[in-house]
Amino acid sequence: MRDALNSGLIDFLKASPTPFHATASLAQRLEAAGYQRLDERDSWVVELGGRYYVTRNDSSIIAIQLGKQDPLLNGIRMVGAHTDSPCLRVKPQPELQRQGFLQLGVEVYGGALLAPWFDRDLSLAGRVTYRRDGKVESQLIDFKLPIAIIPNLAIHLNRTANEGWQINPQNELPPILAQVAGDERVDFRALLTEQLAREHELIADVVLDYELSFYDTQSAALIGLNGDFIAGARLDNLLSCYAGLQALLAADSHETCVLVCNDHEEVGSCSACGADGPMLEQTLQRLLPDGDAYVRTIQRSLMVSADNAHGVHPNYADKHDGNHGPKLNAGPVIKVNNNQRYATNSETAGFFRHLCMAEEVPVQSFVVRSDMGCGSTIGPITASHLGVRTVDIGLPTFAMHSIRELCGSHDLAHLVKVLTAFYRSRELP
Repeated sequence: MRDALNSGLIDFLKASPTPFHATASLAQRLEAAGYQRLDERDSWVVELGGRYYVTRNDSSIIAIQLGKQDPLLNGIRMVGAHTDSPCLRVKPQPELQRQGFLQLGVEVYGGALLAPWFDRDLSLAGRVTYRRDGKVESQLIDFKLPIAIIPNLAIHLNRTANEGWQINPQNELPPILAQVAGDERVDFRALLTEQLAREHELIADVVLDYELSFYDTQSAALIGLNGDFIAGARLDNLLSCYAGLQALLAADSHETCVLVCNDHEEVGSCSACGADGPMLEQTLQRLLPDGDAYVRTIQRSLMVSADNAHGVHPNYADKHDGNHGPKLNAGPVIKVNNNQRYATNSETAGFFRHLCMAEEVPVQSFVVRSDMGCGSTIGPITASHLGVRTVDIGLPTFAMHSIRELCGSHDLAHLVKVLTAFYRSRELP
């Protein structure tokens, strides 16, 4: 089971260079398992025992397995994660031609670790909106090949490089795509038109706009002398999306189960398809149109917010509280913050710990050092929007927000096992 899950995760990461591709990949896997797509613009006809999914903005997705009995009786089991990761996004008018090189201007998306982006083989993917035969359409593209690079400055010209320096995103991050003749001008939208034709065999009249991200072409991989680790891009938080999907498909529960994977968590979740938007609430209200029954059901429900946790790094162990340093391959982590940066409370943590004990899954705890700031997740946002009890958990990770992150190769199986048990649980606290 562990090897199959790890191999599946690597394939999923490769197919998901952007939130748009991640959502499309999740949808494809759900449809293969018999889930039916619901369109938010149509009236819905659903039935108990049915399996459905809905997307918004092509970058967020909610999967629903309606139980075989009224969800009002036993509540809804929800798992939440996010599809986006820090990266470099192409600007609307990106063309830069300097010193005979074609470059693209980029904007940093989220709290990215910038130094690891240098000297990587980069490709480009995302969503392109265009006009064809008088109609506005959109399509996902992925160049796949390494078409760009951000070369470092030689240490001979930057003698203090190893002492640390502040990277200027405006000046130092535009990737190089090609060399061009002195008077040659390159139109980036024309390149996208060519890619649409090459990848999808469609001829666009004009490219109107796009949302494109650079990404590292190096595939995720098992590494270490004993294969103890998985290294790859976007583990935060496609790892949790994949684990939630595998648990949902394995559960085949009699209860009502939901998997929600929101975009825009890395930039605050405030969007129509983010956790701070109305997508999940509106979806649940359409399934439970009676207001009184909706509130009563939510109060019987529970959300597991799954987002990677900070593993204790052997070179930087002092960055953790001495009693709360999660270890890789030692199981999922319950994340606690009394200032509500995480939504965990004693009842939700206790229930998750109970599930882990029953499934013989190791479990850990994380609290940030008292002299350091604490990050957050979709957990508190979802809890405050829905009023649903929530526990924040995640798998330990190194190099979070780097272009290449690291997690334990044993932990994915641990997480899938406990989330499957959560979806199957007959009673919630």
